[in-house]
Amino acid sequence: MKVLSMIQPWASLFVYREATYETRTWKTNYRGPLAIHTSKKIDKAVCNHVAIKALLQKHGANTESLPTGMIIATCMLTNCLRVTENNETWAVLEDGRIVSGNDYFLGDYRVGVYAWEVQDMRMLDDFIPAKGQLGLWEFNV
Repeated sequence: MKVLSMIQPWASLFVYREATYETRTWKTNYRGPLAIHTSKKIDKAVCNHVAIKALLQKHGANTESLPTGMIIATCMLTNCLRVTENNETWAVLEDGRIVSGNDYFLGDYRVGVYAWEVQDMRMLDDFIPAKGQLGLWEFNV
């Protein structure tokens, strides 16, 4: 299965569906099953932001409880859309969709960045320990 590693708290917020898109500076032509992996790193400065703390607490999570070095969810990667316009509080994707609110706040919507869209996000009952890698990588179940 293809896997994408993400730093915490971004990984958990994406899996909790607080963010519709995962933003990356690179695009992929891959579409299909995708596992979400949490890197060993936790961005503690981000976790201390009041809004991030509130979003984590909404799901019963905090900096100390965030899983690291684990595959925590699966989903279907359905689209990869280029950001064509950034207006400081909202952005436009290449298909004309507007990104605002938490989606904008939880991503990097500079012009030229890509918004990865997924469906059917499912948190695993049992997380799978794994060493992450850059880019999309393969994990043999």
